[in-house]
Amino acid sequence: MKSKWILTGLAAIVLLSSFSFLGVFEHRVNFNDEVKPILNKHCMACHGGVKKAGGVSFLFEQDMYQPAKSGRPPVVAGDADDSEMMRRILLPEGHEDKMPKDGPPLTKEEVEVLTQWIDQGAKWGNHWAYNRIERPELPAIGGFWARLGLTDDDETRWAKNEIDRFVLEKLREQHLKPAPEADRATLIRRVSLDLTGLPPTEAQVRQFLNDTSPNAYETLVDSLLASPAYGERWAGTWLDLARYADTKGYERDPGRNIWRYRDWLIKAYNEDKPYDRFITEQLAGDLLPDATDDNLVATGFHRNTMTNDEGGTQDEEFRVAAVIDRVNTTWDVFQGTSFGCVQCHSHPYDPFRHEDYYKYMAFFNNSRDEDVTSETPTLRFYKSEDSLRIVKVERWIQQYARSKGQNTMGVGEFRQFVRIMEPKVNSHDFDQHVNASLLDAKYFGMQDNGSARWQNVTLTGMSRLLIAVGTNAENALLEVHQDSVRGKVLTSLAVPKTGGAGRDTVVILPVQPDTGKHTLYWTLKSPKTPKEWVQIKWAVFQPSLPGSDQPGFAEIEKEYAQILTGNVENTPIMYDGHGDLARQTYVFVRGNWTVKGDKVQPDVPGVFKGKNGGKGQSKMTDRLDLARWMTSRDHPLTARVAVNRLWEQLFGTGIVETVEDFGSQGIPPTHQTLLDWLSVELMETQQWSIKKLLKKIVLSATYRQSSAVTPEKLEKDPYNKWLSRGARVRLTAEQVRDQMLAVSGLLSRKMYGKSVMPLQPDNIWLSPYDGAKWQLSAGEDRYRRALYIYWKRTAPYPSMVTFDAPSREFCQVRRIRTNTPLQALVTLNDPVYLEVAHCFSENIAARYHEPQQQIREAYRRLTYQTISPKRLQVLTKLYQQSLAQYRKDPLAVKKLLAYDGSATPELAALTVTTNAMLNLDEVVTKQ
Repeated sequence: MKSKWILTGLAAIVLLSSFSFLGVFEHRVNFNDEVKPILNKHCMACHGGVKKAGGVSFLFEQDMYQPAKSGRPPVVAGDADDSEMMRRILLPEGHEDKMPKDGPPLTKEEVEVLTQWIDQGAKWGNHWAYNRIERPELPAIGGFWARLGLTDDDETRWAKNEIDRFVLEKLREQHLKPAPEADRATLIRRVSLDLTGLPPTEAQVRQFLNDTSPNAYETLVDSLLASPAYGERWAGTWLDLARYADTKGYERDPGRNIWRYRDWLIKAYNEDKPYDRFITEQLAGDLLPDATDDNLVATGFHRNTMTNDEGGTQDEEFRVAAVIDRVNTTWDVFQGTSFGCVQCHSHPYDPFRHEDYYKYMAFFNNSRDEDVTSETPTLRFYKSEDSLRIVKVERWIQQYARSKGQNTMGVGEFRQFVRIMEPKVNSHDFDQHVNASLLDAKYFGMQDNGSARWQNVTLTGMSRLLIAVGTNAENALLEVHQDSVRGKVLTSLAVPKTGGAGRDTVVILPVQPDTGKHTLYWTLKSPKTPKEWVQIKWAVFQPSLPGSDQPGFAEIEKEYAQILTGNVENTPIMYDGHGDLARQTYVFVRGNWTVKGDKVQPDVPGVFKGKNGGKGQSKMTDRLDLARWMTSRDHPLTARVAVNRLWEQLFGTGIVETVEDFGSQGIPPTHQTLLDWLSVELMETQQWSIKKLLKKIVLSATYRQSSAVTPEKLEKDPYNKWLSRGARVRLTAEQVRDQMLAVSGLLSRKMYGKSVMPLQPDNIWLSPYDGAKWQLSAGEDRYRRALYIYWKRTAPYPSMVTFDAPSREFCQVRRIRTNTPLQALVTLNDPVYLEVAHCFSENIAARYHEPQQQIREAYRRLTYQTISPKRLQVLTKLYQQSLAQYRKDPLAVKKLLAYDGSATPELAALTVTTNAMLNLDEVVTKQ
């Protein structure tokens, strides 16, 4: 009996232990991987951010526990049977309460996932991309003995660095093996195009092919990263993100002088400016302590927004459009998140509330640009005469700055104003017009007996009024009244005749001292020329310069006015308004800027404030706070997005394919742990160095693989998702053109400066407003790299657009590659490519005389490979046919080679042949 009880007890213990063992290993449903996709697919269209049918939402955790219109909460944590959500999902077909209401029913597997999830407590979770980035463990590679370090095997011999460990781990899961390393000629062309955007030179190829040292490839990479062409290549990729253009956009699309921002980008990349600083200067360089000119130029990133100069438009509407564009672009470029839809409603799939958009918008809403034609605020660049005036006025201020009893302007205030001419009030803010108007809907103007109101002006400590005024009126008297149109006259001006309402001069007027904030009124008497307009472009109250009681003061004040009147070169920058110029930010109801809801303060979405989402600062007030938050170690998106974009540029596809969308509707990462490891490397080990990160990637065995494909890999990994071979990607629009110029010897290495206008087909530009024409650049400017080409938004450089470059009216994070007959027509017919083929042929014909020798050499220079006999045969036949035709028709030779007086049928035939070679797949593709 005792033995029986012992056996029974042992059996019970074993049974309980089994249950305990099974419980430990019971599958726990993962919200992000298993539940969220089901909710997004079946539920969010009706129960998300756009609408909450029946009062039910599954967008935020707390929402699903709130009682719906039925009085019952959708989810009861721990009890699927009592959850209204599951009851309705399980109703029979045809029942009026059956869910989903207008979609296909859930599968059995999906129902089981939701049931198990609720029974396990309905544990919520952040989407993976919104969690803090932690450094993953490196995967082990190789067999048992290799892992012990006792021997090498195929995996350990193949891997070059940590990246390859993560890639091998995924390849093993897919039962795939990596490809061998590409041949040296292919590798140098690939890495040169990737790092500099240009093919390698003959000297570089010869040196690399002859260098047998173990570190030959690393030496090559270091030289490419140190090349000035590196900065040009990567600045070029950034121009799409920055929506850079040399024009303002919209219908009129006039010119914009912002090329200095492009030059800043090139220099920033070449000096390897840390990426966190790179972001900060572009978002908030103007807010940095003691901001330099370079800091201000960097803020051109957000002055690339379009402005509408067409008459009849409302400046405030397009100012708001520019601010909205800045919000959306900041999220697209740095956060990889589709934040734009939150402008109108809460996000349908990700945890961003409608009001989050406007809290974020408040960081940008105080910018002083207001869709005015002058593009103010701008950083001004003075030449010698004006610079001397500035020095003269500064010395005066320094000499008399300590005058007692005076509230006067200091040197710092003076330098700030002549540097960017802010703060000031643009005259479109004046209202209550009488016999007055916004001329061409742009700047305020009035005629005889005209008046207008200027609201909320602080007069305390102000003894000067500065205005930019222009007119053809004679003997016109302008007055500024306090508190009413007939109130006390603060100041008056006998308006100088400037030659027209649009030809401004800056005038400095003394003002009767007063205190407090007042409403002011402009009035005009112009009886001699009553129909002439007097235009005021801007106005500002300031303290007087010091030394007003000293001899020579009038001359100094005149110099000050002349400095401000002068037409100087400038570039648009960001600058915030304060005090009277600060704005309140409101929620736009349903995204309509004319319907304002609750007032909001600057803040970031709540999902980033939790313990897993990064530390949100307790109080953020401006763009500098925002930039520092975005580049903090705890931020989950900035580094991931940066790494993924670089990866996409090198491999053709990002680790997250949807580079623009890291949200729950984006394509999940193929190698999430690799993405996170590289992101931590970028932030911690490499201290945000882009050059170091690129070097790490291109030194990996993964990058160096041959792009040759096998039938097995084509079947298992047709799109190279698992990186079982090297990338094979068509070159970008810029690289296609720059490569052609480089191999022909035409490419100019001149850097920086204003945009250029190289050859393009006729009749591309039609500019009815100003008659602007495409003025062909002279000399080497015709052959500069593509990033220097003048970019008109309504008529971009045509060959660039054909190869998928965007118009840059808005930020485009990812270029979608197309393959159309138009691309072949460009490379075969565009005047640039014909000229390249001609010059290329001349260079080859000067050294080689036999047609087959010429074709072999041309192919070698284009690909660094030996041409196949079949391809040689085809191209030789093309040459012979062309030669026969040109010998019969000498006029055709002159037509093809019109700019060459020594043209021959042989050169024409070779030009046709090399032109066809420039269009070969292996030439326009990175192998």
